[in-house]
Amino acid sequence: MGHRDNAGMHLLIPFAAPLSEAGRQAAATLALPNLRTLMSRWAEVQRDEADEWCLSPPHERALARALGWQGGSGLLPWAARAARADGIEPGDLSWGQLTPAHWHLGTEQISLLDPATLMLDDTTSRALFAAVLPLFLSEGYALHYGAPQRWYLAHESLATLATASLDRVVGRNVDAWLGKDPAARKLRRLQSEVQMLLYTHPLNDERAARGLLPVNSFWLSGCGRAQPEAGVVPQVDECLRGPALADDWAAWVKAWDTLDTGPLATLRECAVNGHAAALTLCGERAWVRLEPAPGGLLRRARALLKSPSPLALMETL
Repeated sequence: MGHRDNAGMHLLIPFAAPLSEAGRQAAATLALPNLRTLMSRWAEVQRDEADEWCLSPPHERALARALGWQGGSGLLPWAARAARADGIEPGDLSWGQLTPAHWHLGTEQISLLDPATLMLDDTTSRALFAAVLPLFLSEGYALHYGAPQRWYLAHESLATLATASLDRVVGRNVDAWLGKDPAARKLRRLQSEVQMLLYTHPLNDERAARGLLPVNSFWLSGCGRAQPEAGVVPQVDECLRGPALADDWAAWVKAWDTLDTGPLATLRECAVNGHAAALTLCGERAWVRLEPAPGGLLRRARALLKSPSPLALMETL
């Protein structure tokens, strides 16, 4: 997902700044010479702030802004966009994405594991899709298969249903993110029926025999009607996502080093060569967009004096 041509480059980096104490300690060890040099010559041009409980994380809000979308917290139509990318024309219907998932029952809470850890193949996913399909059809929903980790739900009730992004929920207590919208009651009941069906499904027994986690639930997100894309799509680099969601801060630091020597070096070169360039950094609460400081030497010197270090900027995200 991204855009880069001779006209310039806009790089968007999700999970660039952690909130946890362990993550902050890891961030303090970063050198990031290319990012540091870039920040000394660039200026903040846009910022969006919320708290860490906003249903839409900063990277989704930033991308929606770049696309020219409208929508509040949890009301950005990512499902319709992904459905189109999977060859399903969304039309005027309201869509939501159903992600097959494993809910882990702990001693004090139920948490959602990263769906990537399920290693769900197409054959298994289609079989599970076929098993749950009648439950949705009986309630008037349309269900479409997109990919092993992407099923799509279509129903008018999804037009204004606010849902938490999957990136908010992975590794966390699902109860905190389920919401209390009355429109979700039927879906909550369907979710319970799906869980009961999957609990006894033979495919999950086979997965368990192979040492794989069972698919025992789903997560609904990205609801709404498709919106036109009015802007230029940034180049989104998600290499920090997996380590951040897994709380693997050593891997997160390594991924940041790779970003600095790769895409950020390319972005610097793009700006030096006179092309349009922008960088959007996204944390858990806020996102910020940076662009080369305009004007002559005096204005650039003032920008240099005002520019924070990478760590200081991360602490605001």
